[in-house]
Amino acid sequence: MKVLLVGLGTVGEAVARLSAGKPWLEQMVLADHDIDRAREIAAAVGNPDTHPTAQLDASDTGAVEALARQYGVDLVMNAVDPRYVMPVFRGALAAGAHYMDTAVSVSEPHPTEPYSKPGRLLGDEQFAMDQEWRDRDRLALLGVGISPGLAQVFAAAAAKHHFDEIHDINIRAGGDLRIEGVPFATVFNIWTTIEECLNPSLVWEKERGFFTLPPFSEPERFVFPEGVGPVACVHVEHEDVAMIPRVIDARRVTFKYALGEEFIGALMVLHAIGLDRTDPIEVDGQQVIPRNVVAALVPEPADLGENMTGRAIVGAHVTGVKDGKPREIFSYQLCDAQDIMARYGLQPVGFQAGFNPVVAMELLANGTWQGSGVLSVESFDPDPYLAILDRDGIHHATIDMEPGTAFA
Repeated sequence: MKVLLVGLGTVGEAVARLSAGKPWLEQMVLADHDIDRAREIAAAVGNPDTHPTAQLDASDTGAVEALARQYGVDLVMNAVDPRYVMPVFRGALAAGAHYMDTAVSVSEPHPTEPYSKPGRLLGDEQFAMDQEWRDRDRLALLGVGISPGLAQVFAAAAAKHHFDEIHDINIRAGGDLRIEGVPFATVFNIWTTIEECLNPSLVWEKERGFFTLPPFSEPERFVFPEGVGPVACVHVEHEDVAMIPRVIDARRVTFKYALGEEFIGALMVLHAIGLDRTDPIEVDGQQVIPRNVVAALVPEPADLGENMTGRAIVGAHVTGVKDGKPREIFSYQLCDAQDIMARYGLQPVGFQAGFNPVVAMELLANGTWQGSGVLSVESFDPDPYLAILDRDGIHHATIDMEPGTAFA
């Protein structure tokens, strides 16, 4: 398989490092707006034949198409932040390549009732082009990270193996991860962090369809396994909720994240004073985007691995009925920050988001997963995916929970 990897930030670097040397990978073109960054990663993972580099403006659909055609790639792997999803998505289609991303096209709040009604959903722009991808017999596989991504594989496995009837699918992300010596930092792209945390939160219920709530609504203390214990989680907007109901029959789908009171407070201050804004303002005669100022001041997530301790856990808490009896499970992936740094030279959240596209690429390369159109991972058999995790020693588990004990 020949791959064009667009974007070499925290997740893109992880994809490049974790796919290097895989027998199914013939070539991976490393493309970024910063050519020095591309060359640095290429030198670390390959050679000029297996990992050529290119400077690329991800907002330029024509440039994405031209580069994909130049190298005759089979797949465009999009690892840039969601602002640039659609140009890369369209460029891949124009080039006749398959496509994969870890984050989907951005949402747009309802113009008059943002905290009760959804506007444009995450991924809507991409799913609207489903027929165009089918007409070209090409696959666009959306949201292949840890969440969205593996959490949905867990949900699909629950539907296939563990339940006759599903009630709730609750995606939960938390753990006891800490960033030592840094007063304020994000574990992935600051633009994405601000976007998903401060947008209206999304919930789906069979009786109501999609609806929204204010950010950080309905706090709960979810009991994470392996000794982590109860951690406070809150609603934020996330792709899983927008995609799972398209495929899996459930009564309710939610996503909650363990952000911590201090981090939530910082985000609320940024919002209150307008530093989350994306429209330019004038400062001393210069046009400045406030969110870019924040991005320039916080540390790069890819550089924080040495400062991280503790564990990160992402999983799917599923409730329902099996053989006429109530059942409740939590399927999850856990990684330890120091272990991941020692083994892979990556920070844990980058590793979690990065290993999943590599798994999905293998399944596409060997023909285990096949299809056309715009799809997410719930549409495919979860078993081969989980088998690769087992083969490669990537920790994951499913535990039964006594009904009613998931929340402290």
